[in-house]
Amino acid sequence: MKGLLSKGLLSRGLLSKRVFARLRRRPDPIPGTLWREAAAGLPWLRGLDRDAERALAELASLFLSRKTITPVAGLALSDRERVQLAALCCLPLLRFGAEGLHGWSELLVYPEAFRVNRSHVDAAGVLHEWEDELIGEAWEAGPLILSWADVQADIADPGAGFCVAVHEMAHKLDALDGLLDGTPPLPREWQREWARDFQQAYDAFVRQVDGGRRTLLDPYAAEAPEEFFAVCSEYHFSDPALLRRAMPKVAAHLQRLYGPTGPAAT
Repeated sequence: MKGLLSKGLLSRGLLSKRVFARLRRRPDPIPGTLWREAAAGLPWLRGLDRDAERALAELASLFLSRKTITPVAGLALSDRERVQLAALCCLPLLRFGAEGLHGWSELLVYPEAFRVNRSHVDAAGVLHEWEDELIGEAWEAGPLILSWADVQADIADPGAGFCVAVHEMAHKLDALDGLLDGTPPLPREWQREWARDFQQAYDAFVRQVDGGRRTLLDPYAAEAPEEFFAVCSEYHFSDPALLRRAMPKVAAHLQRLYGPTGPAAT
């Protein structure tokens, strides 16, 4: 009996390994013509070398196989547009790798900015409720949400300092260690350096905003450390020269995390 049981467990173990291997198998590549059409419409990809573009295409293929892209509120997306969304979401993963896709399964795409209900109980126990209008949102273990109109606006003006897909993907990277704090999972020594340099830059930026002084970067970055990281990530891809001028240490960390940006965004 023991022998049969062991044999059965072994068989199930081998079966599990085979199933796991199938799940880990690379997905079919995006057809070449479709990828070229999608990539041609994304200015940030123009500066990528051949190896980097090939890696991005593989990540985008993995994204499309693992994530459900759900257009809502009457929006329809073509295959080209779905590939573009996958490529934009994977742009911050070129160095980080496919681990950055862990922990969530769906991309929701609204036609334009969307409204969400918020609530907060203050120190006195009073409940406050309000409605926010958002262009993107990322929940720790929930879907990533984007406004298609704002994705298109970013594509139309790639050097303006905005890229909502990158912003929300930065939040997903940040959340991989279970804590949204502006620090993604990094090797220990680098993490210490990152935390020190980002905290110093964030504190100085908050003082500028609170003091009513003009800032080179979007003042929204002062909202919280996690928003600071996400906003700076946008500038890394959309206006890296400005980010280097405003915050050279932060820019250096992001170049190490994401890789160099191409000339289309400089």
